[in-house]
Amino acid sequence: MAVVDLSPLSVRRAPVRRGAQLLGGLALYGASMAMLTRAHLGLDPWDVLHEGLTKLTGLSFGTVTAIASVFVLLLWIPLRQRPGIGTVANVVVISVTVDAVRAVLPDQHTLALQILLLVGGVVLNAVATAVYVGTRLGPGPRDGLMTGLTARTGWSVRLVRTGIEVTVLAVGWLLGGTFGVGTVLYALTIGPLTQALLPLVTWRTGRREEQQH
Repeated sequence: MAVVDLSPLSVRRAPVRRGAQLLGGLALYGASMAMLTRAHLGLDPWDVLHEGLTKLTGLSFGTVTAIASVFVLLLWIPLRQRPGIGTVANVVVISVTVDAVRAVLPDQHTLALQILLLVGGVVLNAVATAVYVGTRLGPGPRDGLMTGLTARTGWSVRLVRTGIEVTVLAVGWLLGGTFGVGTVLYALTIGPLTQALLPLVTWRTGRREEQQH
């Protein structure tokens, strides 16, 4: 599979279309998070942490997600990472959307419906990730932390990402976050699914649309 260039593109290139794609992808990402939390079969590592913090503080899932995102952004400072418009939108849109969808989507306790929400949530999460990352308008807070640590330490992306996710998963589980089959399914499938989808939605320098301002 060809390597997809995900380096930042100027916001002046097709701002309306890329902005719409960014917001749509982030909204879908928040919806997928809500689906996974209502399935109660296991969350991705960061959401295990978010759920644990929600139980600890009593704040809404979206509020905790936003606060955690801001804290992660503070860690960018010593790493000399620069946020983009996509970084800021990531914090706001996902936190608002996850709470909005959770408000209308009830908890599921029937196994068939739980499995449906789990699988649908994982697939939608992959689609959403490819869609918003493909705009090349700046990484999310957690992705920026990963790339920043990789650049500063010289360690591999795989090692840094694994270290971060194992850490947040452990802390989240200790705080009462949901670890389960969904966590394993997410870990095994999210990478391949996202990689397969990225070439379909990523903006490229040579695209005619990018010349429209």
